[in-house]
Amino acid sequence: MRAYIIGSLVIAGVLLAAGRTTAHHSFAAEFDANKPVTLKGVVTKIDWTNPHVWFYINVKDKDTGKVTNWGAEMGPPHGLQRQGWRRDTLKIGEEVTVEGSLAKNGTKRMNARSVVLTSTGGKPRELDAVSSQGSNP
Repeated sequence: MRAYIIGSLVIAGVLLAAGRTTAHHSFAAEFDANKPVTLKGVVTKIDWTNPHVWFYINVKDKDTGKVTNWGAEMGPPHGLQRQGWRRDTLKIGEEVTVEGSLAKNGTKRMNARSVVLTSTGGKPRELDAVSSQGSNP
């Protein structure tokens, strides 16, 4: 009976560890550091959750006028807070300029390195997005 309980605990631990490992990803698995992008748009949604904060912006194509919604991944909430971010730093309807790297799969997603709040009414405010890319180019 004791061996059964210990065996069950070991299996449960392995399954939990495997779930956490697959739930998180490395920068290189999802984004391409060789495909930098800068987008300017209006914030439409903010997901301030672990393991990464995501926000979404409507970007208007300069040539066609077509509006496309893009998702931008930032660092974890606690890392952003250490850089001066708060849950309410970004606001829906606010204009931002985002620099980062495109998703490898071609979707309208990016990993944000920096975010400039361009509609603050005064001097634009640039914030480090605590990118999982780190110091890579």
